[in-house]
Amino acid sequence: MSLREQIDRAVAVIREHTDAAPEVGIIIGTGLGKIAEAIEIATTIDYSDIPGFVRSTVESHEGRLIFGTLGGKSVVAMQGRFHYYEGYSMGEITFPVRVISALGAGLLLVSNACGGMNPLYRRGDIMLIDDHINLIGDNPLIGPNDDSLGPRFPDMSEPYSYELLQIAEEAALDLKVKVQRGVYVAVAGPNLETRAEYRFLRGIGADVVGMSTVPEVIVARHSDMKVFGISIVTDECFPDNLAPVSIPEILEAAGQAEPKVTDIMIEVVKRVTP
Repeated sequence: MSLREQIDRAVAVIREHTDAAPEVGIIIGTGLGKIAEAIEIATTIDYSDIPGFVRSTVESHEGRLIFGTLGGKSVVAMQGRFHYYEGYSMGEITFPVRVISALGAGLLLVSNACGGMNPLYRRGDIMLIDDHINLIGDNPLIGPNDDSLGPRFPDMSEPYSYELLQIAEEAALDLKVKVQRGVYVAVAGPNLETRAEYRFLRGIGADVVGMSTVPEVIVARHSDMKVFGISIVTDECFPDNLAPVSIPEILEAAGQAEPKVTDIMIEVVKRVTP
């Protein structure tokens, strides 16, 4: 079965549950699941009911697709994403983005928890993603290209929309929320990085490091979607003062910053013109 046929099959099943025409797609990151509470929910569909959707195995990732309204616009949100370290292929990780695009969404908002390497960043900081580096070691576009889905060689000079970044910065200013703006590097995981790796990643220009987001963004841009990305710095990754970190601590930091991230994302949805 071709990728196009797989997408059409998933959309057909979704259409048995809802005729929603979402303008905006949202991927909810680790520890940020409560953003779903801000959505005026109309329909939810478990991933297990959608052909081509795999199961999310990570703590705090619920595993369902939410249709509803946020900031006055129709949205579809992934409550739980998939990661390369879970053993899934790049195609499986990014398949939901293909489906969200096919449903009509022209914008994709992605959120994540990350480790901060920029010495000016602190635990709990919020960073707007300005650019990224893909060090996962794989790419979701490898293989045959369906020209009806996107070009063979998509341009990545603006992976994160400057328009959406400006809107987010203005929204943060109005909300009196401090935000950073920087570069996200994606690695395969699932282990956290060594001191030498943090030095290397910082040396090549990354401000934060995580294990997600980049594959979905690549496919979103291949699908000609505008993208906005936002990260919560859940731990400080300074090699000369590195301390062990636990998942509960990461989730706690994400939870503390979550209300601010939710407010910014709502304002971006409100203010943007799809």
